[in-house]
Amino acid sequence: MKRWIGLILAGMLLAGCFGAAAEGQKAPDYILEGFEGENATRNWETNLFFQRMEERTGISFQFRESTQYTQWSQRIQAMKAGENLPDVLFKAELKSTEVRDLYEAGILIDLKPYLAEYAPDLWKLLEENPEALAAISLENGAIPALPCFNTLQNNDLMWINSTWLRNLKLETPEDAESLKAALTAFRDRDPNNNGQKDEIPLTFIGMWELRFLGHAFGITDNDYYISARDGKVTSDLTSEKNRRFLTWLHELWAENLLDHNGFSMADSMRQITDEKKTNPYGMILSSSALTVVPSAWLSNYALLLPLKWEGKQVYRSLAGDLVRGTFAVTSRCANPEKLVSWVNYLYTEEGALMSQYGLEGEEYSFREDGLWEWKEDLTTVAQLILPERTISSGAVAPGISPVDFQLKYSDEATRRDIEQIAEMQKYTVLPVPLVNLSREDAEKIAAIQLDLSTYAENTMAQFVAGDLPLNDEEWNKFCRTAEEKGLGRMIEIWQKYIR
Repeated sequence: MKRWIGLILAGMLLAGCFGAAAEGQKAPDYILEGFEGENATRNWETNLFFQRMEERTGISFQFRESTQYTQWSQRIQAMKAGENLPDVLFKAELKSTEVRDLYEAGILIDLKPYLAEYAPDLWKLLEENPEALAAISLENGAIPALPCFNTLQNNDLMWINSTWLRNLKLETPEDAESLKAALTAFRDRDPNNNGQKDEIPLTFIGMWELRFLGHAFGITDNDYYISARDGKVTSDLTSEKNRRFLTWLHELWAENLLDHNGFSMADSMRQITDEKKTNPYGMILSSSALTVVPSAWLSNYALLLPLKWEGKQVYRSLAGDLVRGTFAVTSRCANPEKLVSWVNYLYTEEGALMSQYGLEGEEYSFREDGLWEWKEDLTTVAQLILPERTISSGAVAPGISPVDFQLKYSDEATRRDIEQIAEMQKYTVLPVPLVNLSREDAEKIAAIQLDLSTYAENTMAQFVAGDLPLNDEEWNKFCRTAEEKGLGRMIEIWQKYIR
């Protein structure tokens, strides 16, 4: 998760598809194709990262760059039929089922035989992380696509107004009970000092976001409402823990401690951009407080570490530390070992820094205090440096995320947020390990999820808002309907892949 420069989070992506080399110039060695991202402003043909990589490796590319997801999805389907194959897929955004289909169709090759010799840095990472190795391997051990390692991936987190806590002389909440007490003080004691009762103690968007508070009741289920504990797949959706959690949320709602627009507004509607306005928010559920409040207010917010449940602190990881399907080589390529060697550089700290930040002395420099800073202002960084000299942002590229480097960024407020997010990793758990589902099972799960999720999210929201009473009759109906919509079948399918 790279919130560390607010401006980076804006998209920086662009279209560009360039073909044969100009007359008299050396023809490109390979065709590289991939997905940059919607509304792109990055041109791979002229991007300095690829030029620097060519200087380093001697390998040049003809680029095919998709900038619309529908366009890229269509290309993946065409490649399954063997149409107009490139040599390599980069920033490929391949789903696990797409990786499997392309491999079984003979389009993607197995990269595992090349890794130890030609990608030693990546291979070392995989040997040190057997769960990551398993996550990118098919049943026969083949590795058709390579990942990105990012320990600071996006997550939905709890950002509390620490200025309000200090002003009201409140301790940092440590459990559900003390959080409710803090929110009550935010509601009643005018922490924004404007003489009006306009504070919104806790703002959120939808039931999906509220469910992240379930950790305070021992719930860390994923979006499929399941968790794997000691090799056994279970669900807390219909458990008494979830009923207690929803009862607690209803209490917060009834006492005006939750944002009453939370079930009906988009994220942009709660966002405040004018720093001169009065701040109404005591606690924010979001990937970053920056998505809701102006950057000038960031110092008012601190990341709230997981609330305790039975003496433990555990928080749900949204996506884990691994992004799969970022790089693959096709059967068209005559020398796959060269491309594997090329991409291995991105799994080193030096290569990761060049790909995401540029070069020391050119794009950034270190100060005497050991912290680094950009050589240009942030506007120039966002509009010029990142899109034209790096591959940072947009679709995920293969490689690693240099966390230690991010922790040395010169801006104090940004660095503090990175430190807090890094600290949060000690408490996060991925509810279910990453696995490679068969196409048949993936389709079954998707169908169940569509029906079950719509029902479960809507019904739980009604419980929270009091539109449905959380009595025995309604709760039993909820549990029965969730089962009828496939919760048990969902558990059975996932259990096949969890050992």
